[in-house]
Amino acid sequence: MEYFVKAISSSKSNAEINVKTSKIIFGITPESADNLPNPAELFLGSFSACILKNVERFSILMNFEYSNAEIMINATRLEKPPRMDEINYELKIYSQDNNLNINLLKKNIEKFGTIFNTVKSSCSIIGEIKKISE
Repeated sequence: MEYFVKAISSSKSNAEINVKTSKIIFGITPESADNLPNPAELFLGSFSACILKNVERFSILMNFEYSNAEIMINATRLEKPPRMDEINYELKIYSQDNNLNINLLKKNIEKFGTIFNTVKSSCSIIGEIKKISE
């Protein structure tokens, strides 16, 4: 598989990523720091999107129903060299389905997630999945 995105920026302004028919606006100046995502937050957004996509994917393969899922992520950034050092996530899956095997789902997410595996090769990832009965 191959992927394609295009990103553009304007001097002393903002930037955007164009993916298919979507535009994602992000900040590149100190003035936008409080209201637009920065590149590190977009990176963590991609990581969270990977996990949520795999919840949907594995709900079909593992035959479980869920109404929704949400993920919260905290990350620690090192200064020298600047990089993510540790990512912590908590994934909540809202479901009453007894077929939902949390341990197997976590194993599958951590084994088959493209972004997850890319990130795992460069920093520590600690995660927890919780089933929330509705």
